[in-house]
Amino acid sequence: MKIGFAGTGEITLAMVTGLSSSGNASHSIRLSPRNQAIAASLASRFPGVSVGSSNQEVLDFCETVVIAVKPQVARSVVSELRFRPDHHVISVVSALPLQSVRDLVAPATQVTRAVPLPSTAKRLGPTAIYPPDRLVESLFVSLGAVFAVDTEDEFDAMCAATATIASYFAFNDTIARWLAQNSIPESMARDYVGRMVFGLTTGAADAPERSFQSLASQHATAGGINERFLKHMVERGLLADISSGLDVILQRIRSASSES
Repeated sequence: MKIGFAGTGEITLAMVTGLSSSGNASHSIRLSPRNQAIAASLASRFPGVSVGSSNQEVLDFCETVVIAVKPQVARSVVSELRFRPDHHVISVVSALPLQSVRDLVAPATQVTRAVPLPSTAKRLGPTAIYPPDRLVESLFVSLGAVFAVDTEDEFDAMCAATATIASYFAFNDTIARWLAQNSIPESMARDYVGRMVFGLTTGAADAPERSFQSLASQHATAGGINERFLKHMVERGLLADISSGLDVILQRIRSASSES
């Protein structure tokens, strides 16, 4: 597959790294020159990756094009490009609705939205896509797991859930800092917390039939320290605040989409 990336930011970096590290030699990748540092680094690391002279040259080269430019410049950048009817377009631009993308990339008609995460670089990414598409699913399944949804509202909700990533790391940082305050060397505290949550996350991913609530109950032994800490969090409304925070994010996404 010939894949072109219009835009060379962090998501392009993650996707190209994952695709080029998967042992799949069937992809030939052409990158936008917009971020010379990232593009040149990827081209030097992977033999199947090259840098185009312009975004249009990238489109002329590829069959599948990934639009990965920043939301604030997406319309101006994409509107200047000439798409072909046979182009398969994947937009990873947040808050740009499917219909808006279709209008921008006409006469191309095969258009899919996706929300890949940085973990695609290690082929561990959960990627939500809309609408379902076999080619797009086959591309992202090589980068982790694919979650195809049937409506744009469902896709927006999946996008909103990714807003918790920074808070997840901040939560873990609080634990590590607390350990450091209790005489644990900072590097050891960081490694300990990282490995603790990695083990728990891996266990949850390996048991998709188990609800997170059942896993919480399993670890919250009656009278134990996990039960006490969970009770502390619930009593202070911290878990309820997560849901209300996600509601705010989802509303922001939908408002931005309606303005696009």
